[in-house]
Amino acid sequence: MSFKPLHDRVLVRRVKGEEKTKGGLIIPENAKEKPAEGQVISVGPGARKDSGELITPSVAAGDFILFGKWSGTEVTIDGEELLIMKESDILGILDKSAAAKAA
Repeated sequence: MSFKPLHDRVLVRRVKGEEKTKGGLIIPENAKEKPAEGQVISVGPGARKDSGELITPSVAAGDFILFGKWSGTEVTIDGEELLIMKESDILGILDKSAAAKAA
C-alpha cells in the first residue's frame, strides 16, 4: 500500500531504542520507553497561508528527526507501526553524519 500524507503532515518510522544501558544492563521490553527519534518516510506538500501560498516543509523523506514524547498518531501500514504527525510536532533534524564523525 502506498501512503502520502496531506498538508503539513509527516509519516515517521520510530528508530529502535537502546537495548542496554550505558552500564551494560539489558532493558526488558516492557520497561523501554518509546523512542522520540525517527526517520521521515513521507512528507505532505505543506501547509497553506491565508493567502493560499504553499509553505514548503522543512523536512524531507530520509531525514532523522526528534519529536515530542506524545506527538503523532500511531497507525499500522503494511504491518508496520508508523506515526503520522504535523510538521510542527517535530523538534529538530538530527545530523547523523556529524554524530558518526564525533564518535
